[in-house]
Amino acid sequence: MNAKELIKQLEAHGYYRKSQSGSHIKMINGNKTLTVPDYGKKDIGIGLLKAIEHQSGVKLR
Repeated sequence: MNAKELIKQLEAHGYYRKSQSGSHIKMINGNKTLTVPDYGKKDIGIGLLKAIEHQSGVKLR
């Protein structure tokens, strides 16, 4: 899964883009804040996906 797909899924669950610094995007939903790396078409590693899934409470796979 690349960053574009991940961001699309998070936005579908109520997250929105707060800011971007370089290749990292901050996503906000209520009091939860996530930092998502945006490396273009490169896939995000499984460990990072699991961490984002755990922090957000959104099933990504």
